[in-house]
Amino acid sequence: MSHGGRRCVPSVPFLKSACHVTAMLSRVLEPEVMDTLEEALDYDSMDHSEVNRVFVADFLAAGASAGTVADLGTGTALIPIELVQRHRQFEVVAVEYSRYMLLVAREHLSRLGLRDKIFLVQADAKRLPFADGAFQLVMSNSLIHHLPDPWQGLVEADRITAPGGLLFFRDLARPQNEQQLQHLVTQYAGNANAHQQQMFADSLRAALTVEEMAELVTRLGYPPTSVHMTSDRHWTWCARKPRL
Repeated sequence: MSHGGRRCVPSVPFLKSACHVTAMLSRVLEPEVMDTLEEALDYDSMDHSEVNRVFVADFLAAGASAGTVADLGTGTALIPIELVQRHRQFEVVAVEYSRYMLLVAREHLSRLGLRDKIFLVQADAKRLPFADGAFQLVMSNSLIHHLPDPWQGLVEADRITAPGGLLFFRDLARPQNEQQLQHLVTQYAGNANAHQQQMFADSLRAALTVEEMAELVTRLGYPPTSVHMTSDRHWTWCARKPRL
C-alpha cells in the first residue's frame, strides 16, 4: 500500500523501548477483546455521555460532513448513536470484534429504532473486510489501546480511507506514573464499581503516550503534529489522507 508512491513500513511488533524513554510507566497489555457479557454490560453502564458528546462535536468540527462513517472498535455503538441522533445525515458502519459488545449494541439500536442508520459488523480491526478507500470518513474511540500491535490497526484504517478522507481517532493516553493513574481512576471512575475501576485502570496502563502515537502516524506518512493531547487523559489523531 502506498500514498503517491510512498511505501509503508511492514507491520512489526510494537517497539516498547519508547515506553521507557517517554514515560515512567511501561505499557501493560490488556485483553484485546471484551469477550464476556459481564464486561460488555459493565462497560456499557458506565457514564460515557460527556466523552461521547465531545467526541462527536470534535469529529464534526474536524470537517466531517454527511455520508457513511466507518467506526472502528465501536463497542456498544454509543458514539454512532450519539452521532446519528443529533445528525440524521450520517450513516455508520460500526465495526466491533466482541460478540457480546455487539449483542448489547443491537439491543440499543432496536430500542432506539436506529437499525436503518447504524449497521453492525463483527470484524477484527486488524483485518477489515472492506475495499481499499471504501470510506471518506473513518473514526475510532478507544480502540488503539486494545491492540497488542497498534500499527496493524492503523495500517488498516488508513487502507480503507479514501484519498482526501478524514481519519479521526481518540484514545486514552498512558499516564507518566502510578500516582497520576490512580488520580485519573479516582476522578473519572470514583463512583463506579470495583470491576469498572479496574477496567479503566487497565486501559490506562495499556494506552499509548501521545509521543508513541505520533511516532506511529509518522511512519504511516502523516505529520506527528496531527496527534495532540485533547484532555488530561486523551490524545486525538486527526488527519486527511493525502490525495493521489
